[in-house]
Amino acid sequence: MSVSDRIHPLVRRHATALGLGAVLCLLSFMPGTDFHFRLLAMVCVFALAAVGLNVLMGHAGVVSLGHAGFFAIGAYSVAIGPARLGLSSWSSLAIGVALAAAIAFVIGRPILRLKGHYLAAATLGFGILLFMVLTNEVAWTGGPDGMPVKRLQIGDLRVAGPKVWYVTAAVLLVVGVWLAANLERSPTGRALQAIHGSEVAASVNGVDVARYKLVAFVVSAVYTAIAGAMLALMDGHVTPNVSNFLLSLQLVTMVVLGGIGSILGAIIGAAMLLLLPQFLTVLHDYEHAFLGLILILCMIFLRAGIVPTLAVLRRRS
Repeated sequence: MSVSDRIHPLVRRHATALGLGAVLCLLSFMPGTDFHFRLLAMVCVFALAAVGLNVLMGHAGVVSLGHAGFFAIGAYSVAIGPARLGLSSWSSLAIGVALAAAIAFVIGRPILRLKGHYLAAATLGFGILLFMVLTNEVAWTGGPDGMPVKRLQIGDLRVAGPKVWYVTAAVLLVVGVWLAANLERSPTGRALQAIHGSEVAASVNGVDVARYKLVAFVVSAVYTAIAGAMLALMDGHVTPNVSNFLLSLQLVTMVVLGGIGSILGAIIGAAMLLLLPQFLTVLHDYEHAFLGLILILCMIFLRAGIVPTLAVLRRRS
């Protein structure tokens, strides 16, 4: 077998991560202001959370309206750890991710037994509960005003500046996409796809439905907690608003808009939802109205999402 024959399957297997890495690398060399690089960094952070939620929605078929709660756990872990417990930002990040995974495991066992709108309402309740805790526990969280977040350091290097944060968030996103793509092709990923197709059929074929849905829930919580921590470290401040319902709804919209089950779709959905308002600012008071109209039209004419619909059109041409 030639070298090209060996490389070709490897490139195809990691095409999404490699292509994304190339695009993000090119963007880092483009001229731009601090505002542009901060915006791109935010796209990477929310895209990471959307990729994680896509594991749950796209493969396990579970809709969560409370994932902002895990986002907040990650964000507040890097704030509370250094300020209240004297921990480093790295230790606080690790503890926050582990805590998000543990909470997802504990609440996921009873919640994931529910179906449809009962399941969505239960996840929404988790997000609302966490928002109330973060708002009322003033001694620990700073209350409604939030609290400052200590800047991240890598050795003696202090991570600061929009371009540095863009590169950091871009690297994290590429790694997250690579892991998600590998999960798709693993036995766990195939089991999740079977569950999404039909839980009854998957169960008949020996798939432990409850176990694999719980795995997807925990994995998505970990992705979202890391994204929340990155946003808090980048902003240098965090408030309870990172756990509100609108953020959960925004994450769900990113996944649906890009195409449920598509990793690339989750990234494109995040980019559209964050970048479109910047292009619509010229409309002033009608900015949000036009944004809503664009989203409605996308859902009407691109019902499967942007990426799956474009893939179908390409195959037909």
